[in-house]
Amino acid sequence: MWAASCLASCCAACACDACRTVVSGISRRSARIAYCGLFALSLIVSWILREVAAPLMEKLPWINHFHKTPDREWFETDAVLRVSLGNFLFFTILAILMIGVKNQKDPRDSVHHGGWMMKVISWFLLVIFMFFLPNEIISFYESISKFGAGLFLLVQVVLLLDFVHGWNDKWVGYEEQFWYIVLFSVSLVCYVATFVFSGLLFHWFTQAGQDCGLNTFFIVITLIFVFVFAIVALHPAISGSILPASVISLYCVYLCYTGLASEPREYECNGLHKHSKSISTGTLTFGLLTTVLSVVYSAVRAGSSTTLLSQPSSPRAGAGKPLLPLDSKPDEQEEKERAKPVTYSYSFFHIIFSLASMYSAMLLTGWSTSVGESGKLVDVGWPSVWVRIVTGWATAALYIWSLVAPIMFPEREF
Repeated sequence: MWAASCLASCCAACACDACRTVVSGISRRSARIAYCGLFALSLIVSWILREVAAPLMEKLPWINHFHKTPDREWFETDAVLRVSLGNFLFFTILAILMIGVKNQKDPRDSVHHGGWMMKVISWFLLVIFMFFLPNEIISFYESISKFGAGLFLLVQVVLLLDFVHGWNDKWVGYEEQFWYIVLFSVSLVCYVATFVFSGLLFHWFTQAGQDCGLNTFFIVITLIFVFVFAIVALHPAISGSILPASVISLYCVYLCYTGLASEPREYECNGLHKHSKSISTGTLTFGLLTTVLSVVYSAVRAGSSTTLLSQPSSPRAGAGKPLLPLDSKPDEQEEKERAKPVTYSYSFFHIIFSLASMYSAMLLTGWSTSVGESGKLVDVGWPSVWVRIVTGWATAALYIWSLVAPIMFPEREF
């Protein structure tokens, strides 16, 4: 017994030293990636608890207070939502604390980039505390998570537009025939995939002998957007390109698919209800992957002064430097003492993680309701369908706006 106790103490001490070493190695430049790692850890914890926490949660009287014990799925969903709520509160608190940070002299700047041991411990305690909350709070959080997840999808759209336009500008900037051919080939592949995918949507979600007018409307509207994208992008007055139009078209068709796949399983027009488990696994994996990539991309791009996360006063390369420095030592000393502006909005940076926490919870739970009056799991429903469909329409609107806005407001920079 004594030996086992000593061994446990040694293991705990080694683990603490290892954590302390990792935390101390997080520099100012790697802080954004560290937040992404913490977010990825929350996804792993959610996934693990979804698989193993149900038997323990059944024994907690403030959670399982129903006359009839709910199904295992109910506890799996509830565990995911509680971890998500803790993650959401952690990043929301940081977002509130970072409001108004303009320069690196602000004490909150060191809070954003340092204190990682305390932040990890605080995150851990918040997640643990969520399992002591009553079901009503979790139910309310689940309800607002659908809207928060929709907002995160819009953030994904903005990031996708930023990435696609940058991708296109880079290839066009080479001014070589090879890159023009590659650009056209990628665009052609995206359009072929778009129309093939659209055909599958008609096959899966417009069942013969059923009144599937709503599903037909969703698919047709999406195809109309696809043609509008191409027409507007190739218009002589628009400085557009076919590559962004093709990528956004494929993404809109994907959003239409996710919306239609979220229809209730008993809905006759949902042709995937017989294969719901296999389809949902693939959708979940892809959704989580895109979520992590979106958060990582936003974290990396946040350091650029030209992105939506940047402060208007962010420093540009070469700005404020004298052409002929006569005395370098006083200038260096003055530059050290002068407060340097931050290069991105810390508050908005954490808001992205808050919304991503809601979105990941919806993916892991299948956009379903955890707590109801009967204590039973309510399957995917129409609110989830409309969130994704409207997100697809918003994607179309934002892309078209990105093309016509420079013409409508030539004096402004977009």
